Amino acid sequence: MINAEQLYQKLKDIHVGNPICKFTKESCELLLPAVERIEKLKREKNAIILVHNYVAPQIFYSVADYTGDSYGLSKNAKESDADIIVFAAVRFMAETAKILNPQKTVLDPNPNGGCSLADGITAKDVIELRKKFPSHTFVCYINTTAEVKAQCDVCVTSSNVYKIIEKIPNEKIYFLPDKLMGENVIQNLKEKGVKKDIQLWDGTCYVHEEYQSESIDQVRSNFKSVEVLVHPECNSAVVNKADYVGSTSQMLNHVRESERDTFFLLTECGLTGILQSEFPKKKFAGGCTMCKYMKSNSLEDILNVLENPGAQNIIEIDPKTQKNALQCVNQMFEYSAH
Repeated sequence: MINAEQLYQKLKDIHVGNPICKFTKESCELLLPAVERIEKLKREKNAIILVHNYVAPQIFYSVADYTGDSYGLSKNAKESDADIIVFAAVRFMAETAKILNPQKTVLDPNPNGGCSLADGITAKDVIELRKKFPSHTFVCYINTTAEVKAQCDVCVTSSNVYKIIEKIPNEKIYFLPDKLMGENVIQNLKEKGVKKDIQLWDGTCYVHEEYQSESIDQVRSNFKSVEVLVHPECNSAVVNKADYVGSTSQMLNHVRESERDTFFLLTECGLTGILQSEFPKKKFAGGCTMCKYMKSNSLEDILNVLENPGAQNIIEIDPKTQKNALQCVNQMFEYSAH
């Protein structure tokens, strides 16, 4: 188990411009009682904690058993032999863990685990869309509810969306709910000479849609050797000016392997905090945009769900919905494996 000094060493270089991400030795000491209790409960209950890259760094570096993006954490959930999975992220990710592990207890500790993408489309919407587009393969971003996944054919994440949509044999695709990601997929396939009829739902991530290409110009004028990394949930004008486009885990690996020393990341700044910790000698330019949903996770709420979960914390999915959603998610693993 991590001690206060070790935790401080992980957190001290993080300075992403928000009080939630400023740490001292004293603040790390104050975190230890909750961390110790969580670790004890994990051992007693055979529980694991999955933590997304966007969650606050004091959680990421203290109690997480697995960290990463939505695709990597989905695989961790699938492969886990724990009896209890605590998913510190947002609701749809905890639902995905339950889809993959119907016999296990999956707990969502987040009191505000919404998502502007997942909340922007319903199963009823998809049912109506399928009537209008009966010949299309329905592809859903992982940022969707279990009920929406159950109405779709294939699930994708930001790390595999380009690869999977290109591989789908049907030329007619309906992609939902992220319009901006869909536009980037259309552009990517067009550049490759791949012809697809791709229809899009009008949804966006409220964090990523804020980014504008002008900010890239400004950063490049101030940092001549900067490398710009963006998430595919950004608009196409931003993506077109980037040096690298990828998921959070892909960005992390890219920074690790890059020979450059200055980076500008256009994604939720939880990732910037991780990179500041992992690579303190490298520079990370730009401001910070936080996801209010991801940052609603806390050590106290994780401790509470391990001690005494409420009905609102326990993920339950209708068996038929679970079966159909599992087929959708398994298609993602099938396409990604080849």
